[in-house]
Amino acid sequence: MRNRISGIAVACSVAALLGAAGAASALEIAMVHSNAAAQSDQRTKAGFEAWIEENGKTDWNVSYLDSGGSGEATASNIQDAASRGVDAIVMTMADLRASRAALDAAKAANIPVFAADSGYVEGIVVDVTTNNWAMSSDVSVYLLDQMGGEGNLVFFRMAEHHGTRKRGDVMASVLKEYPGVKVLAEHNIDYNAFFEDTSRTMEDYAARFGADIDAVWAPWDEPAQAVVNVLNAQGLTDVKVIGIDGHPQAVAEVCKPESQMIATVGQPFEKMGGQIAEWIQAIVVDGKPAAEVIPTKTVYMDAPLITKQNCQEFLQ
Repeated sequence: MRNRISGIAVACSVAALLGAAGAASALEIAMVHSNAAAQSDQRTKAGFEAWIEENGKTDWNVSYLDSGGSGEATASNIQDAASRGVDAIVMTMADLRASRAALDAAKAANIPVFAADSGYVEGIVVDVTTNNWAMSSDVSVYLLDQMGGEGNLVFFRMAEHHGTRKRGDVMASVLKEYPGVKVLAEHNIDYNAFFEDTSRTMEDYAARFGADIDAVWAPWDEPAQAVVNVLNAQGLTDVKVIGIDGHPQAVAEVCKPESQMIATVGQPFEKMGGQIAEWIQAIVVDGKPAAEVIPTKTVYMDAPLITKQNCQEFLQ
């Protein structure tokens, strides 16, 4: 009887150790969204989760933190994840300029930070993104050429994110070569409530300028859609509007022959999320050196210009 009890005890101990080892092998990941309401964040998350599912990573536990468009909240969320001792932190579309101390805390805890479209700063492993200068150059020149190089423009900007800031700066530079285009008004979008702020501002511009508006430049798709909604409500059907991101709804809007939205640029957010998951597997799980896995601190993905002429290729 004593031997039988001893055998049971040993078996239980082995099972407990195996269970503990299984628990220890689970990967804890914190994904910090700049603004979970933004489709760019949602699509990056979807790509990350799809990679996990496709590769059977049932032991990857992902927690999600929403910063609501606030740089201070972003820093606080990074600090929270670092304090919890997660194995990796993933940033999406964040402004990391206010996160120096939080990134230092993650580094001190040996927690790698991977970013999607957040701009490279010291303290992160890599930022996977698209070339915002090139995207803006493509779509901005397209808009101005479609205007025939003359007319009146409403210029929406958003300086709080590296990508939209770069896009706006490129447009401002390109405008110098189009003296026939007049900027009627310029507005920096409040990212905490970007759709509502764009709608309210565009309603004001529509009331003030009316049919004098020939075109609207928007730094990404959702404000562009807000602009289109206001233009339709005001009966301003001859205005040309562009966005950037290539969200499914925006591509569908571009494909409508009667829509004011004439172009966007297709960012591969799902691929960004999947790529980060792949890097986490290689670096955090497999233990490969980051320099061996990732060729540079900023990795650029292709982003095609989408117009009414080719939009059918990109419909989902």
